[in-house]
Order: sequence, then structure tokens, then C-alpha cells
Amino acid sequence: METLLRVEHLKKYFKTPRGMLHAVDDVSFTIGQGKTLGVVGESGCGKSTLGRVIIKLLDATDGRVYFEGKDITDAKGDMRLRRDMQIIFQDPFSSFNPRMSISETIAEPLKIHHLCRSRDALNRRVTQLMDTVGLARRFANSYPHELDGGRRQRIGIARALALEPKFIVCDEPVSALDVSIQAQILNLMQDLQAEKGFTYLFITHDLSVVKHISDEIMVMYLGVMVEKSRSDDLFDQPLHPYTKALLSAIPEPRINKTRRREVLQGEITSPVNPQPGCRFAARCKYAKEICTRQNPELQEVCPGHMAACHFVREINGLQE
Repeated sequence: METLLRVEHLKKYFKTPRGMLHAVDDVSFTIGQGKTLGVVGESGCGKSTLGRVIIKLLDATDGRVYFEGKDITDAKGDMRLRRDMQIIFQDPFSSFNPRMSISETIAEPLKIHHLCRSRDALNRRVTQLMDTVGLARRFANSYPHELDGGRRQRIGIARALALEPKFIVCDEPVSALDVSIQAQILNLMQDLQAEKGFTYLFITHDLSVVKHISDEIMVMYLGVMVEKSRSDDLFDQPLHPYTKALLSAIPEPRINKTRRREVLQGEITSPVNPQPGCRFAARCKYAKEICTRQNPELQEVCPGHMAACHFVREINGLQE
């Protein structure tokens, strides 16, 4: 499998009155061509910041990003890169110009990159994109405030697809939608991936959604990666205590089946000027002295299954 995106020791810090906020702290991973990497974690763990740094909406504090083998970390104003890497925002309404109609919104990137030589060609391409995402043509001259959330998200997807990118950051694209609309959007994205070969970084806090769409899943906690594996492996055998707690919180639809709930205790560690040690130690029932003074290394515990925990083998009863 060819690697499309490689991220090495990526960091993004923000200056605050109390010190440096470590939004993304030493994160490394790869995504293969045509695959989906799901990124999960509670609000504030750095998921969205990670996606924005990768596609250059934010500059990295440290680390490198490689796209198709090329270092793009310091790329500035690269129009070709803008075509190849796009984003679908969590709230489509806030990312639209309210004075632009739906057709104008979808046409905007085509105009900027001069991809249509005539007005007729531009209109045909806009109509094609609306058909692709299942948006009725009668909405072409409507405005974002006139449509519901599902249709707005389809506009966001159409706009992201307009330049035929290779890589798309999907920043919680279905979190604000009804369940039935979520299913439609997710199926649409999977169909487009199968047809066009898109590669997704799918950011969400909905574990049911991420299992449905992802090939691999990465779990983040306060800016760091704590676990990464194939989707099925993560749900079948979670290794990190934080991942276990996340999965135990998923509602169980079967009444006659009970699941043991892992209730987290303690206060969340501040991401501002964090001290050495495991970020999850204050809430972990397995934490020992070493967890509060030494950062755990991300290690491959099982083939293709990585976790950052000093006692991951002991907790899960695994041999060295």
C-alpha cells in the first residue's frame, strides 16, 4: 500500500497568558492511499488542530508533514497543494459566505484555480457536483440559511470535491446532523472514496461513526496519541485505559446485554505547560509513580496495534 501522508513528531503550541498550550504534542502516523484514518478523543484533545496543521491552515510549531513523499511543512502559497488537500468543516454554515448562493459557493474554488474556461463549463461542473452529492438542482440559487443541516453539509462536501483532491480532512462532518442524515452522508463519502480513491482523515468523537468508516483509528488525549490500530482490533481489544473507558461509554442497544462501565475519576490535567509524565495519569486507576514523572513511549504491543502506557502489557495480561 502506497503511503500518501506521513506525519513525524508534529507539534502545535499556542501562547496563552498562563504559558504554552500544547494542543498537539509529538504526534506521528501515516495514511495509505485511498484509506481512512479515524481520529477520536474527547473535546479539546487536539483533533481539529491536528487536521488544520496538516493542511496548512495553521503553521506547525515543530515536526514534519510529508505529502506524496514531499516535505510540505514549510510550504507557503502552493496552489497545487491547495488543490490536492481539502477540508470539510464541522459547521458548514459558519464556513459559507451568507451572501453567496449555493452555486456560487461551489463554483468559488473552480474560479480561484481557473479550472473552467467558460461560464457554461463552470455551470456544468457545478451541476455535476450537486448531482454527485445528491443535492437537488432547484437549490442552485438558494442561500445557506434557507437549507437544513444535511443539505448544507452536502454543499460543504461538494465544495471540497470541486478541485478533485487526493486528501480530505473531515472535521466532524456529521456531528450536528440527525442520525438518518448521518448515515446518508457517511454512505456518500464511502461511495466517493471507492469511486475516486480519496484518502480521509476523519475526525470525530462518535465512536460508532468512526468504526463504520475507518480502516485505522487513532485515539488522542490532551494533544498526544495514546493508541492506534486497525478499526476492528481497537474495538475487539482496546489496550489503553483511556480507550477502554471511551468504548465502555458507548450505549448498548441490547437490553439483555450489560457492559461494565469504566468510570473515570480525578481531574483532567492542564494542557498548558504540562509536566513530564503520562497526561492520563491523574484519571487512571492503574497509575504508579513512574507515570507521573516519565512520558510513556508509543510501543507496538501487538502486530499493527500501538499504545502509549507504561503498564499496557500488565493491564491486558500480555507477554513481553
